[in-house]
Amino acid sequence: MTQAPNVYDAEPIPAAARQEIERLLQTGDLFRYTAPENAPVALLEAEFAELLGSKYALAVSSCSAALFLSLKALKLPRDARVLIPGFTFAAVPSSVVHADCIPVLCEVGENYRIDIKDFETRLDENISAVIISHMRGHTSDMDAIMALCNARGIPVIEDAAHSLGTTWHGKNIGTIGKIGCFSFQSYKLVNAGEGGILITDDADLVARAVIMSGAYEHNWKKHKSRAGDNTSDLEKAFARHQNKLPLYNLRMSNLSAVIIRPQLPEVARRVRDGRANHDYVATQLNTSPWLSVPEKLAPEERAPDSIQFNLIGMDSEEANTFARVAKENGVSVQVFGQSTDNARAYWNWQFLPEMPDLPRTRAMLENACDVRLPARLSKDDLDYIARTLVAAAESAKEEARAYGT
Repeated sequence: MTQAPNVYDAEPIPAAARQEIERLLQTGDLFRYTAPENAPVALLEAEFAELLGSKYALAVSSCSAALFLSLKALKLPRDARVLIPGFTFAAVPSSVVHADCIPVLCEVGENYRIDIKDFETRLDENISAVIISHMRGHTSDMDAIMALCNARGIPVIEDAAHSLGTTWHGKNIGTIGKIGCFSFQSYKLVNAGEGGILITDDADLVARAVIMSGAYEHNWKKHKSRAGDNTSDLEKAFARHQNKLPLYNLRMSNLSAVIIRPQLPEVARRVRDGRANHDYVATQLNTSPWLSVPEKLAPEERAPDSIQFNLIGMDSEEANTFARVAKENGVSVQVFGQSTDNARAYWNWQFLPEMPDLPRTRAMLENACDVRLPARLSKDDLDYIARTLVAAAESAKEEARAYGT
């Protein structure tokens, strides 16, 4: 293959969505609460809960909205301290700030996972809740995290935006903590352009989230638990909170739901193909002395649609040369810590009330690279990407040696 593959286009929306999209366009029936029951958004919630093995699901406008509503539904007081990883997307600390809480960051190691020792130390600094970002689909040690948090009675929210289809000891990511939050943004495994969903087994918590998401008057009656589950606990919870909570109006539209629903049966296939693509490219990258793909943790079965790897023995100039040469050959590489405004580099989150010093995380980000690998890519596509990255690393080191002589 001589032409660089396009890694940015998502898979086509399944044909099964088109008839329902046309019906919605003809009727204008886009608002989730127009129908008395079984609106597309309500059906999506039941189907997603069934897919993940959770009792309840709430579809909203984004994963950020899901994180925000999760924090509000936990009834955290103003200025509550919420522990998050130092490696995540800016939307995560933003959701904490929007919820009138204070983000507290912990160190992340060179394998992109939470440093458990630092996590435990910071956990005892008056922390009220934890958000675990499975950033780019990399799962931290959830056994250790849950043991530490459960011992202190601290609720855990899983930011699983990148982790739909990932399992830990065979259990779906997003169902390990008290709440799981997922994304349907275009670059995620399931694509609606925008959108998010939260899952939980806690009826009182989801009732609060539903009302605050924008279920005014008695529209909460159009929400339900997973198919076949008893709804009495949910109805009692809704009745307790009716008219007692503010409305933030973060609802999902029916149009987004009908785009998402026919993609859910595709998740298993996309997970299988995405994992195979990742592992195939990782093997080739690891042949370079300048590139290293960290190993996954043993209990984790990943669902990647991108690949992350570390630059070995490169300074900032060499890292930028590597990215430039790769891009000149059609493969865009994001080196998280080398951009002046990268939204995944914590020092660019200048809205934080407390800017931390995280030397390990900073060192990792300055060498950590990111390349998209959607599940639809062919073997020829993958070979082109891998060859280009290996060659770009060699070119960066050769250029450095030439200028050094």
